[in-house]
Amino acid sequence: MNAPTGAPMGHTVYLALGTNLGDRLANLEQARLALEAQVHLRTCSPIYETPPWGYLDQPSFLNQVVKGETDLSPHDLLATLQRLETELGRRPSLRNGPRLIDLDILFYDDLLLETPTLTIPHPRLPGRGFVLVPLADIAPALRHPATGQTVLEMLANCDVRGIQPVSEMSS
Repeated sequence: MNAPTGAPMGHTVYLALGTNLGDRLANLEQARLALEAQVHLRTCSPIYETPPWGYLDQPSFLNQVVKGETDLSPHDLLATLQRLETELGRRPSLRNGPRLIDLDILFYDDLLLETPTLTIPHPRLPGRGFVLVPLADIAPALRHPATGQTVLEMLANCDVRGIQPVSEMSS
């Protein structure tokens, strides 16, 4: 059962949204709209254009982080994100390769979780400037529950070259 609009839900989550194929701004907007069925979005970061990471021979990404509230368990949230990625047009690709949409759980309350299918906080978060830059816009003092570092402290140790704000946001 969904909570009435504006009513608090059970768990605070931070999610990363990324895209580098097609109409990237529209992809992010469609992802935010699709998320609203299960995650009440409270705050959305600005959108940033970022160089590819990992596999470099691909277009630049648009990245955004959202803060929301959900009643879903961590594994149900993961299943929902994976279903939404497929519904929004994501197709299997090489690791860190081009994608129409990518939805990742960064934080789920202050939970520390490590299972074969899900690790929270996101295990590669501390080294990813393309996620930490938008996360710092909405939660600079948020602390990593394992390391105790704030988002700003993690960001200070990241390469942020080439990460630029996108001025013409569509909302």
